[in-house]
Amino acid sequence: MQIKKGIAVSPGVAISKAVVLDAEDQPVPRRKVPAHKVESELEHLERALAASANDLQDLSESTTEALGPEMGRIFGFHLGLLLDPHLTDQFKKLIRDEHVTAEYAVFAVMREQARSFRRHEKAMIREKATDIWDLEHRILKHLIGEAKLELTQLTHDAIVVAHDLTPSQTASLDRNKIRALVTDAGGRTSHTAILAHALGIPAIVGAEGVSAMISTGDRVIIDGNNGVVVVDPDAAKLMEYRQEEQRIARALTKLFEIRALPAVTTDGTQINLLANIEFPSEIPTALEKGAMGIGLYRTEFLYLASESEPTEDEQYEAYCASLRSLNGKHLTIRTLDLGADKLTHSEMDGQTEPNPFLGCRSIRLCLQNLPLFKTQLRAILRASVEGPVSVMFPLISSVMELRQAKMILNDVKEDLDDEGIEYSSDIPIGIMIEVPSAALQAHTLSREADFFSIGTNDLVQYTLAADRGNERIADLYTAGHPAVLQLLKMSIDAAAHASIDISICGEMAGEPEYLMLLLGLGLRTLSITPPAIPEAKKVIRSLDITQCKKVASWAQNFDSDRGVTNFLRNEIRKIVPEVFDGRSIG
Repeated sequence: MQIKKGIAVSPGVAISKAVVLDAEDQPVPRRKVPAHKVESELEHLERALAASANDLQDLSESTTEALGPEMGRIFGFHLGLLLDPHLTDQFKKLIRDEHVTAEYAVFAVMREQARSFRRHEKAMIREKATDIWDLEHRILKHLIGEAKLELTQLTHDAIVVAHDLTPSQTASLDRNKIRALVTDAGGRTSHTAILAHALGIPAIVGAEGVSAMISTGDRVIIDGNNGVVVVDPDAAKLMEYRQEEQRIARALTKLFEIRALPAVTTDGTQINLLANIEFPSEIPTALEKGAMGIGLYRTEFLYLASESEPTEDEQYEAYCASLRSLNGKHLTIRTLDLGADKLTHSEMDGQTEPNPFLGCRSIRLCLQNLPLFKTQLRAILRASVEGPVSVMFPLISSVMELRQAKMILNDVKEDLDDEGIEYSSDIPIGIMIEVPSAALQAHTLSREADFFSIGTNDLVQYTLAADRGNERIADLYTAGHPAVLQLLKMSIDAAAHASIDISICGEMAGEPEYLMLLLGLGLRTLSITPPAIPEAKKVIRSLDITQCKKVASWAQNFDSDRGVTNFLRNEIRKIVPEVFDGRSIG
C-alpha cells in the first residue's frame, strides 16, 4: 500500500481501478505490464511504428512536391531512423526484458539516442538531436493516441490518472464511467478541478509523481476531502473508506432534499443561483440540482470535443437544444474562449506562441478570425428565438475590444436581416471581468455593456501572476488576496452605479468560505458548477445580509490572503459548521 498527498479540489471518496493517461509532451513514467501482456505491448508498438512510417512517407512526398527534394529529405532522414532495426529492436528488447509499456520503451530509448547525438563532437550531428525528439514525439503521439481512444470507450468504471488533463482531453472523456480524477499537476481552478466539480466526482491535483506510482488496473482510493491517494489499499483501509463513502452518501441525500427550496437569506434577500456548463446534456442535471438558469455556457467545448470545427448549423442545434431544455429559463452563452491551453485541432498545427496565456486567445482570437467569430454569432442569434439568451464576451481588456465585438455582432444582425432570418432583437450583451484592466475600467465598460460576469479563475491568475494550473505555486493562487478583493469591489460598485446586472461565474463562487464575502460585497447572482448548488443554497439560507456586509467590510482590512481566508472560514464555521465536516480546507 502506498499513500500520496495532493490538493483536494472536489470532495468525495471513490474506490476503483485506475486508467493512466500519459501526455506525449511530458516525461513518460516507467510502468510495468504483467508478463501475459508483453505481446500486446509489442503489437501496440508495431501499430504505432507503422502509422508513424506512413505519416513520414506522406510528409516526405508532400514536402518534396511543395518545397523541393532538399526539404523533403528531412523527413526521409526521420523515416530512415524509424526503419532502422538497430533502433526498433531496442524498443522491443526493453519491453520483453523489463516488461515495460511500449510508450516508456520508446521514451527511454529515444532520450538516450538524443543524449548520444548531443554529446557528439561535430555540431552538425549534435543538431540532429532535434530530429530524434521530433520522431519520439511522433511515435508517442500514436502510442498514447491509441490509449486516449481506449479511454473514450471505457467499458467499466475507472479513476483517471494523468500528469495533467488538457481541455481537449477532458472534453473527450467518457463522463459516465469516470469515478474520480487525480493528476501530478494543477491547482484549485485548473481544468481538471473544474471538470471534476461539473461531474460531481472526487478529484485531487498537484500530487506530483502520482502518475508514475500507478499503473492501469491498480486499485486506487481517491479521498477528495483530504487530498489523499491510496494505491493498492489493504483490507483495513478499504473498509475505512467504504464506510466514509456511506457517510458522504447520507450527507448528499440531506443536501438534495433542499434543492427545490428558494435561495433566500434569513432576512429575505433572494439570491439567483445559476449553473456553469460545457455541454447541453448537463442542463437537466443542473435544473435537478436547483439551478434557476445557466450563467455560463462554455461553448469552446463544442470545438474541443470535435475532430473538426463545428458548423453554424451544428452550433445552432446545440444552442437550441439548450434553450429547449431550459424551458423558459435564461441561458448566458460565452463566445469562444479558445487559445492558451485550449487549442483546437487546427490551432495545434499552427504557430506556437511563447506565452499563450498572454497571447492571442479568447476575444482576441475571435477578432482576428472573423469567419470563426461570425459563424458562432450567427448560430447564437438564430437560436435566440427559442428562448431568453444573453451573449457574453470573454477576456475583454479594453473598451475598444468591446466596441469592436459589438460592431461585428451588429454586422451579423444586418446579414441576417438581409437574408430574412428571424432572431431576437433585444439580446443583452455582456462581458467577463477577468483581467485587472477590465476591473480598473469597470466604470467605463459599464456604459457599453448590459451586464458583467466576474470570472475569478483568470482574474486571480492575472492579478497575482500565478498560473492556476501550476502545482509548484499553488499556494500563491488564492481568491482571498486583498488585491483580488479590491478588484471585485470595484467591479461590483461600477455595475451598481450604472444599474446593470453583475454576477460571478468563477470557482470562487462555489466555495462556501467565500459566500459571506461575495454577498456582503453586493453580489446577488452566482453561477457555479451544478453539484455545488445544493451546498451553496444551504449556506445562503443560513446567512443574514447585514452580517455578510459586516464580514465583507472586515475582510477588506486584512493585508494578507492568509488573514482574509482564515477570517472568512472562521466566520462561516460559526454559522454552518457542518459545511466543512470531513473536508480539508487547509
